[in-house]
Amino acid sequence: MAGWPATCSGGIVADKVHLKLAIAEHPHTSRIRDGSIPIDGVDAEFITVKPQIGAFRRMVRDLEFDVCELAPTTYIIARAYGYPFVALPIFVVRRFHHGGMLVRPDAGIRTPKDLEGKTVGVRAYSVTTGVWIRQVFIDEYGMDNDKVNWVVDDEEHVTQLKLPPNVRHAPEGRSLADMIADGDLQAGVEAAAGIGRTGSPTGGWQEVDTSAYPDLIPNAAKVEAEYYARTGVYPMHGTIVVKDEVLAKHPWIARSLNDAFTQAKEEWLETLNSGAATGKQADKYRKLQEIVGPDPLPYGIEENRPTIQALEQTAFTQGLTPKRMSIGELFVDPQTAPTRAEAAAGCSTQ
Repeated sequence: MAGWPATCSGGIVADKVHLKLAIAEHPHTSRIRDGSIPIDGVDAEFITVKPQIGAFRRMVRDLEFDVCELAPTTYIIARAYGYPFVALPIFVVRRFHHGGMLVRPDAGIRTPKDLEGKTVGVRAYSVTTGVWIRQVFIDEYGMDNDKVNWVVDDEEHVTQLKLPPNVRHAPEGRSLADMIADGDLQAGVEAAAGIGRTGSPTGGWQEVDTSAYPDLIPNAAKVEAEYYARTGVYPMHGTIVVKDEVLAKHPWIARSLNDAFTQAKEEWLETLNSGAATGKQADKYRKLQEIVGPDPLPYGIEENRPTIQALEQTAFTQGLTPKRMSIGELFVDPQTAPTRAEAAAGCSTQ
């Protein structure tokens, strides 16, 4: 295939390639993880990291894995700084982000514009949930992000990231949950991305009850449906990245990974549509189907072009990346990669 190097020497095509993969357990990835759906040509060693946030940091800091599920904002920042891995358009977690900003009832915050001048908590400034929430509030509600005082209680995964001047760290020993309870924060991102936990963000945290804090946008589901219909933006998480050196030597692995993830998702969707899939994840994605259609986990560049462009743009606007990047710089299109069989056939004719 044009743009992909030949790999004919040393049995590269004939032999299976051993790869270390850090992919979280999802209902639509479990059959890859347990080997029921093989990755063609790959001897897969799956490494479980709980929470997956710990794998994010190990990948960015130490390049520990050959293939890793990574937060998309963390990935975009890392790519902008020249880290040696690249993404495939496989997104294993999706959700909208009009909801998820919790506010103190006494803070006088009625709209996202009211966050200006207030102090707001988020685990880390580059955490993808916070980035998507800010994207919505900036683009849809006219919030001036520079006027919001952001407080974080974790370090950023990418150490080169220079935080904007309106971002500061929480005092030593204080969690965001404590700060909003004491009135030092007027609002905060929900759950593990913000005020819903105490303890180390990369492991051993404890959940905190946040039911006393209402959501800033109470009718989020209705607004999200309108937003998607108008923009085509469907926020992604859980981006699959591969080391550059792996694809340089074995370009067919991009197709093998894509085929395996696609098969696993399609088989899970059958159980979702039949009603056989149960639990919180099944309930979540059935609700998302009502907004985005039959496939609530779309893979592929064209299927996700508006979303990728929105995240890349807002990452730059929010001061997270030092430069703008094209989709071609950020993603490898596995549909243009050779299959393992095509690579082998190409080698046999040389």
